[in-house]
Amino acid sequence: MIDLAIGLVALLWASFFATADEAFARLSPGRVAKLVAEGAPRAERLVDIAADKAPTLSTIRFFALIGQVALIVALVDLCRGTGWSVGGYLLAAGLAVAIVFTGLTVGAGTLGRQHSSQVALKTAGLMRLLTAVFFFVPQIMIWIGNLITPGRGFPEGPFTSEDELRQLVDQAEASNQIEADERRMIHSVFDLGDTLVREVMVPRTEVVYIEQSKTLRQALSLALRSGFSRIPVVGPGGIDDVVGIAYLKDIVKRVFDDPDAQAGEQVTAILRPAVCCPDSKPADDLLREMQTDRIHLVVVVDEFGGTAGIVAIEDILEEIVGEIVDEYDDEIAPITDLGDGSYKVVARLSLDDLGDLFGLELDDAEVDSVGGVLAKVLNQVPIPGAQVVWEGLELRADQPVGRRHQVGTVLVRRWPGPEPEPRPGSGSAASPVEPGPGPQAEGANP
Repeated sequence: MIDLAIGLVALLWASFFATADEAFARLSPGRVAKLVAEGAPRAERLVDIAADKAPTLSTIRFFALIGQVALIVALVDLCRGTGWSVGGYLLAAGLAVAIVFTGLTVGAGTLGRQHSSQVALKTAGLMRLLTAVFFFVPQIMIWIGNLITPGRGFPEGPFTSEDELRQLVDQAEASNQIEADERRMIHSVFDLGDTLVREVMVPRTEVVYIEQSKTLRQALSLALRSGFSRIPVVGPGGIDDVVGIAYLKDIVKRVFDDPDAQAGEQVTAILRPAVCCPDSKPADDLLREMQTDRIHLVVVVDEFGGTAGIVAIEDILEEIVGEIVDEYDDEIAPITDLGDGSYKVVARLSLDDLGDLFGLELDDAEVDSVGGVLAKVLNQVPIPGAQVVWEGLELRADQPVGRRHQVGTVLVRRWPGPEPEPRPGSGSAASPVEPGPGPQAEGANP
């Protein structure tokens, strides 16, 4: 009878702390703040616990383990009294597994999850007392466990991991507590810590820049045509020699204050310093620095000191919330017949499909799309208005799409003039065509 009484007491003990474990594990500062605002009794006691749950959870799990061990010992003694030898131990083991899993893991855990706030409020005082008096015991055991375990240990114990949090998020979606988009966003926040800047930056081949010798008028024209409000300014060394950043608002303000400045002053007159970061920097660290220093554009450098690309704060945010689509972006048809022998095609249209429109055999050993031809012939990033003649066709960059303002569509028609001479080193007749007054499509040389 004594063994039975000890077993029942141990079961109640373990159940109590298992319920508390689940309740306090679900505790969060936001939930506690809501309880305090609602005037829940003893809610103030939970503020310190929610701010740092590790000591309380370690103590609760230590006492729950004491109850489980006592329960198993009582069951062994109780079953051994049946006179069995091996059978008694097997019976004790079976009962222990059934009781611990059913009564503690499922029953007590479910109760703690269903009534987490009520359980936490009613047991807050007791848990604070137990933590203050006995916390050193589980903490010493955690320290010893970390000491004998290979690799880096966890000072607060290995009780919560990123994988467990991800599983909780997945379970919340499965139970319809959060939406699928919210689950993906939370997972993206976790992934951001493992993402390097080189994975989210705009590569150097897609960077639109302007030379420091250009005038304010040319910089303004480039900003309006490309759709970018911040443009890197480069020196004699090209894209690897970024001397600063030109802001559209600074250009407009200067031209508004002095209209003659647009033709008489160079873009260096309104330069802002360029901030650089290594391409191996974690994206979440860079985002934090950009928020703190109020920086919107950073030049990314590689291990050799050259420009690897640029990254805007929106590039990092897109890793969390997904692609930020411009409000004017609509679904674009791959091919649109304009009715006058010309077509509007998407920049990603293959050269074979373009050739079929005009009855030509088009091929290029280096590029496969219409947009690729534009970039190759121009030898720079195409922006709206840029024109080239290639294989008897006139290609004009049309409208940009997306937040990065990449050319999305190209206007194509047969070239009415004489076939231009092939450029040296080129296997086909191709040449840029001046679009009219103003700068040509400045951009990053591929």
